Amino acid sequence: MTEVIVVSGDGLTRDIEVQSGQRKDMVLLVYPGVSCDVKLDVRLSGEGAEANIYGAYICGDDEKVKISVDMHHDLPHCCSRQLFKGIAGGTSKVDFYGKIIVAQDAQRTEAYQENHNLLLSDGAKVDTKPQLEIYADDVKCSHGATIGRLNEEEQFYMRSRGITLEEARVLQMISFIAPVLEVIPEEERESVSMKFEEAVRKI
Repeated sequence: MTEVIVVSGDGLTRDIEVQSGQRKDMVLLVYPGVSCDVKLDVRLSGEGAEANIYGAYICGDDEKVKISVDMHHDLPHCCSRQLFKGIAGGTSKVDFYGKIIVAQDAQRTEAYQENHNLLLSDGAKVDTKPQLEIYADDVKCSHGATIGRLNEEEQFYMRSRGITLEEARVLQMISFIAPVLEVIPEEERESVSMKFEEAVRKI
């Protein structure tokens, strides 16, 4: 079962251990108006362990959001995936730090990490630092990070189809966040999606 966590202003610190044959799925949500510090230390300590960590955040004012994830692969045949997507506007500041550490004995590891961000204003700042620390040679690992703005060509296309600029921007932002929201269990997904759409419309 996927654990869905709405992060409050108190932040979140969690040490997670995934043992042999186990799987951990987690989604972190940060809504507008929340400044927080998130620290996750995930350790895959048994063969065949799997961890999938997702996150979505929207910062439309002067929020300060820090997210740090250390993913430790200690033994062979373990898999992990991280996907964090965020939108930053106003004078908000987002810091993302992610590190995948693959031990020498952790052969046949698969580990992937992505952090993608949209900037809505000149005053918003995003600093993203994905890292790999690999001591094994038989692995499949990758990381990536992007910081960009809304696509004006997409906006032009939607406007040519009768969609207002404001609504086009909303649709773009919802589409951007969607890959994270899609992994939320069905019974929670609709209410979470509605909250994110409301948040996007107020930015």
